[in-house]
Amino acid sequence: MLEKSRSGERFRWILVIVVLALVLCVILVIKKPHSLYDEAAPVPGPPAAPVKKYANALKIAMQFFDVQKSGKLVDNMISWRGDSGLKDGSEARLDLSKGMYDAGDHMKFGFPMAFTATVLSWAILEYGDQMESVDQFTDAKSSLKWITDYLINAHPSENVLYVQVGDPEADHNCWDRPEVMTEERPLTQVNASSPGTEVAAETAAAMASASLVFKEIDPNYSRTLLEHSKQLFNFADKHRHSYSISFPEVQKYYNSTGYEDELLWAASWLYHATMDRFYLQYATKKNGKAFANWGTPTWFSWDNKLAGTQVLLSRLTFFGCKEVSKSLISGLQKYRETAEAVMCVLLPNSPTATTSRTTEGGLIWVNEWNSLQHPVASAFLIALFSDYMLTSQTAKLSCNDDSFTPADLRNFAQSQADYVLGDNPSEMSFLVGYGHRYPQYVHHRGASIPADANTGCIDGFKWFDSTDPNPNVAIGGLVGGPFLNGTYIDSRNNSMQGEPTTYNSALIVGLLSSLVTTSSVVSSFT
Repeated sequence: MLEKSRSGERFRWILVIVVLALVLCVILVIKKPHSLYDEAAPVPGPPAAPVKKYANALKIAMQFFDVQKSGKLVDNMISWRGDSGLKDGSEARLDLSKGMYDAGDHMKFGFPMAFTATVLSWAILEYGDQMESVDQFTDAKSSLKWITDYLINAHPSENVLYVQVGDPEADHNCWDRPEVMTEERPLTQVNASSPGTEVAAETAAAMASASLVFKEIDPNYSRTLLEHSKQLFNFADKHRHSYSISFPEVQKYYNSTGYEDELLWAASWLYHATMDRFYLQYATKKNGKAFANWGTPTWFSWDNKLAGTQVLLSRLTFFGCKEVSKSLISGLQKYRETAEAVMCVLLPNSPTATTSRTTEGGLIWVNEWNSLQHPVASAFLIALFSDYMLTSQTAKLSCNDDSFTPADLRNFAQSQADYVLGDNPSEMSFLVGYGHRYPQYVHHRGASIPADANTGCIDGFKWFDSTDPNPNVAIGGLVGGPFLNGTYIDSRNNSMQGEPTTYNSALIVGLLSSLVTTSSVVSSFT
């Protein structure tokens, strides 16, 4: 009888210990959800089977570059577009007919257009094989070259860069198709007397990054781009002055908040393009200390390139710094640490997450105008960082006491893309042409006027005022996006929410290219 009692008591204690152990494990998993992920995930091989929704969305998004093209169109696939802007640049005896219109207007703003080229180049360099898996690689390079051809012609001498075609006031007082526009197309240039450091440096970044894209397929073109890039960087650095001060009228459209970030961004791309230690020293030493705001996360956009620079230079710490001297490692590590801080701010379960900057549907939201730029840009950066971790066998990212895997970062990127594509409270896709419901009254001149309409500058406003949906689909355009409360007003008069931009297209193409399938990224662009 005593034996039985002792045996039962032992059993009860064993049962209590097992239960406590299970409870402790559950607590640990809840408190530290990623603490067990000490082993790195395997490095992906060649691109896997494409994810259908991202593949379809990428094919649609890529077409907006064709919608926005100026000049004599080649192999035009947009039925309602034709040749336009053929005389752009003629007053300076330059051919500035190419390039792309900025948004729903007919302006060529060099600052955001160059940013478009830099981001598109970055996407091609990182995810060219994934673009290739869904037959978009050739189109991406073709769209990039349409911009860089323009940028080359816009830089006729070392210290002269044409940064704008058209008068925004006159342009915005007209509502007509680009093929028949009659308004004056004046040119704006920055030079030694009227410098514009940020636009010159951004153009240098665009040309340096594009030189890497074309390095193998067109070496002569690549060398031309790189030579222009070096000259523009020298011009931007030597004549430091904001173009928003040189030309106050641009403040209403693309006002720059400072040129320091563009100098670091351009130097970083020039280092990757040349492997010249000078550019890395420029970014990590004196200028890095003065301009990089190490330790302070920022949003990535056409105006602020710091977060992009931090992620770009993080590549060197992920994939080895054999060619980098020890004296520069410290600066690179500061860029990496700040890039990690950016990731931690974005991850919704991180202790430092910016919950006040998130809509009820989970979208990163920073400001009313073009609200989708920041979540898409943020998701693109976090997708890149995730792939750097995965390819370099980096198991986790630490955010204070919590840690996150590459899969956690990728899940966030997917959440932002899915919101854009229709997984949101409105059940609306903000990518025009994708899904069963998307904006029908996009703020876009060419899309809103029938291709056979004969209109001038003023009488075209009857199409602006029309209550009918646009007769043409601005296929692939990423509209501005929802308000903080998740609402979207589909009205042609609502440019704040309903106007697509070319630089938004570069960002969404980069993001979708990262998600269309899984693949390791290259360890070096050279």
